[in-house]
Formats: sequence, structure tokens, C-alpha cells
Amino acid sequence: MPQDLKIAFAGTPAFAVPTLEALVRSPHRVVVVYTQPDRPAGRGRLLQASPVKDCALRHGIPVEQPLTLRDGNARDTLASYEADLLVVVAYGLILPPAVLDTPRLGCLNIHASLLPRWRGAAPIQRALLAGDPRTGVGIMRMEAGLDTGPVFIERVIDIAPRETAGSLHDKLAALGAEALLEALGGLIAGTLQARPQPEAGITYARKITKEEAVIDWSRPAADIDRQVRAFNPVPGAETVWRGQQLKIWDAEPAGPRGDASPGTVVAADAGGIVVATGAGSLKLARLQLAGRKATTAADFLNAHQIAGDHLGNDVPGPAART
Repeated sequence: MPQDLKIAFAGTPAFAVPTLEALVRSPHRVVVVYTQPDRPAGRGRLLQASPVKDCALRHGIPVEQPLTLRDGNARDTLASYEADLLVVVAYGLILPPAVLDTPRLGCLNIHASLLPRWRGAAPIQRALLAGDPRTGVGIMRMEAGLDTGPVFIERVIDIAPRETAGSLHDKLAALGAEALLEALGGLIAGTLQARPQPEAGITYARKITKEEAVIDWSRPAADIDRQVRAFNPVPGAETVWRGQQLKIWDAEPAGPRGDASPGTVVAADAGGIVVATGAGSLKLARLQLAGRKATTAADFLNAHQIAGDHLGNDVPGPAART
């Protein structure tokens, strides 16, 4: 087998960029990049390229952006690049069997969980929401099922106590790039061995919805803390204050709640805004009103009085005051 491979790469979001960059720096040659079509974004709804497309264009790599890979031309187009291997990282489109079978050495996927836990679309957020103590990345052979293929290499990391989806995303993206290069070395040397995924412990990481980001203050503070961290930076955990959307970007459990009902602001000073929950209280450190910039609790209190108010839709707040 040659020491350098012709690789087709399929990915879309920022999570895939470190792997593409690592392949560009490696002895292997990326002959084509597949990514999802440009999407409208921002207030002007202008078409915006994916982070992977931007990376590919910087390096002069041909880009393909099909709406689907299910039509008859998809396999022929991929075959025309004569790639030895297809590497897939958070591409976002289903690869039918005809496409999976096209590269000579098949298709490898980087998945951001310890399979079979958290198969599916949102493994990073689901691991944080569930309070998992550790997670990692796996290099797996793709097959027709959803993240069901055998795993070649797995890398495990502990989830830090104050980890957010953003910080964990960056750690796993870098870890996945390193693991993939190791897998390619093993593939060339003939030492890469796959293990089937165990039948026990299968869970599914369904897509995150905006409805899940709404805080239910009757839940325990520890649960809401995980919700805040899992939805930072997207979509952002949120509540309502005086009829306005209020996003919470940084918070932590803060001891007993006393006799206050869930959602009540029981204390507010430069050290944070403390809110009663269903079990314990939560101290808000960084928050953001709709249409405003995110700010620290101390800066928020310089402009607003919030002590004694109620957060959430279930109980109307008092008339606005400043």
C-alpha cells in the first residue's frame, strides 16, 4: 500500500476543520471536499459558506456541495476523484451504500462520543446534559446504520466540572484529528484493527431543539447548571424576565434556596444573581437580554434591579423598574 493516500473529505461545521487542516499538513492528499450547500445566515439572510468550505478554498481543494447523495450522479462524481478513502466528520448528509462502497478502502468517520453511547447528531450536548463524567472520540468504519460501524481507535477524556459544549467541542475536534492520523498510519501499515460496538449501553443523541433551551426553574440547580453549560454557545439556555428573553451563559449551583419559590431571585449583588430552583439555588454570573450584549452579573445590576423578581413564564413578574 502507498505511504500517502488520496482522500476525499466530507464535513460541514467547525468541528471538522481541525481534521481537514491536519490532513492538508500530512503526507496524504485531499483530492476533494464535500460539504453542505451554502445557507442563508445573519440578519441579511445572505448565503454563507460552511467553515469546511472556507478551509478547503483557502487550500485550493475542489469543493462539491450536492443537496443529496442519493441520486445516480453522486457515486459517479465521487468515483471520478479516484480517492482511496473517504473521511467523514459531521457532514450532515446520509451516505447511501453506493457511496460508502465507492472508495477503494471504504469510509472512516470521526464521532464525538464513546460509542455506542450517544450515537447521532448531538453527542457533545447530550453527554453534558446527562452529567457523563467522561467522553471522547472514536474512529469508526461507516456502514448503513446510524453510527453502528466497528471502532478502530478510541480516545477518552474526562469532562471538566465547568465544561461547556464550546470548550468540549474544541477539545474533541483536536483529539479527533490526532486519532484519525494515527488510524491512517495503522491502515497503511496493515495494523489497524476494528472492534464491533457492544450491544449494551446504546443511547441516541437526538438533535437539540430551541424548546430544550428554556429553563424550568422547578428542576434542581444541578440539572439547570448542566443545561446552561450544554447549550453554551448554541442555542443558549434562556428564561423570561419582565416579558423579555434572558439568556444565561454562565451559572453554578449556590447552596440551599430557603423558602423562596423556584424562579425567585433571592439575592443580587456583584458576586452574582442567585435564583431559587426546585432543589437548591443557582448563581448567575453572565447573562444577556434580547438585543443586548452578554454582560457580567455585576454590570447587569448596574443597569437593572432584579432582586425579588421572578424568572420564567409561569408567574408574571412585577412592573418594570430601573
